[in-house]
Amino acid sequence: MEVKCPICTKPVVWSPQSEYRPFCSKKCQLIDLGEWAGEDRKIAGKPAQDATPQAMDIEEIEAMLAQQPNDFFKH
Repeated sequence: MEVKCPICTKPVVWSPQSEYRPFCSKKCQLIDLGEWAGEDRKIAGKPAQDATPQAMDIEEIEAMLAQQPNDFFKH
């Protein structure tokens, strides 16, 4: 089976003998790696939620902690 190199579109034989598959060469493999590292390539997904806790969240956590027995210093 043949595939196209994702960088330069040269044909690449998909087999164990193709060391850099799906790329045609080490150069194309490194170009692709650089694009991922530079965030030029991304996998689509949902946007991350804001990681900043809200005031209500903090109040709920404090209320839960207040209900817990304080056994930490008894040992």
